[in-house]
Amino acid sequence: MAHTDHQTMRRVLRREIAGTIGLLTDEHDFRAMRRYRTFTFDDHRTYLQQVEALLKTRASQGNHTTVALFDPQEYADFCADTGLDPDIPTSRTRFTAEVATTGPTVPYEGQPLADLVPTLIDEAVRQATWEYASTLLARLGACASCGEDIGRAAFVSASQFLVRILDTAQPGARHLVCSVSGTPETLVSVLHADGGADGTTQLDESEALEFITVLALGLATESPGGLVMRTSAPDTPDRIYGWRLRGDGLEPLTAGEVFDAYCTDVESGDLISPESGVDYCTPPDLGLDEERPTTGHDH
Repeated sequence: MAHTDHQTMRRVLRREIAGTIGLLTDEHDFRAMRRYRTFTFDDHRTYLQQVEALLKTRASQGNHTTVALFDPQEYADFCADTGLDPDIPTSRTRFTAEVATTGPTVPYEGQPLADLVPTLIDEAVRQATWEYASTLLARLGACASCGEDIGRAAFVSASQFLVRILDTAQPGARHLVCSVSGTPETLVSVLHADGGADGTTQLDESEALEFITVLALGLATESPGGLVMRTSAPDTPDRIYGWRLRGDGLEPLTAGEVFDAYCTDVESGDLISPESGVDYCTPPDLGLDEERPTTGHDH
């Protein structure tokens, strides 16, 4: 009886343990891992099928699993830095545990792997974009005239711009895209925000942090770029409007400029039929003339 009770308690405790699996999302990374003798899979499709089966089994047993992005080059560097043998399963386990705390992860909630993989890749891109933009902001240093940290001041300004943009938007779903092209790498950040009729806004904090950082970089470096928002609400046409980055501020786009941007093929320059049920319009007044957020470095 005591032995049975101990088994029962251990089964209960297993449900309390959260697990992480490192996933090789593409064929190239999968082939890179095949050089290790202890990595026994020889077909990427079969590997993905087995991963999905394992995730379903753990979920059916009441176990929570997080999926992390497994990068073979980062794994090799990790083993070199820590002195681990990369051809031992426990080394892969330790690397996966490290990635789970510092890298992109997605919780498995029963979704098909075909849906989970793009989400995981998007999360990896989002984190890489934030890290890159943050590094560039930090390198700007202090203003030669007043000594204020330029990156920090631009971040505050970008935060104020975002608050005003969301506050003046109509209730409903908001989809924002910010692009900055004057940096060594063109950066694009996307933010989803749902605004209620009571004025509250729900958004993902990680997405918002990345979005503000990219916008701040564009403002601080006075790089070419833009910010466009699409709002959607029941029984009303979608509204699309935006701003171009101008100096350390935002300049409203005209309705015609927004229409041209959305109804022109980027590669060929040919016109594209406008979407039905969509208004291409000028943005609402953000009050930038009266209380314009600024980095404070016009000098």
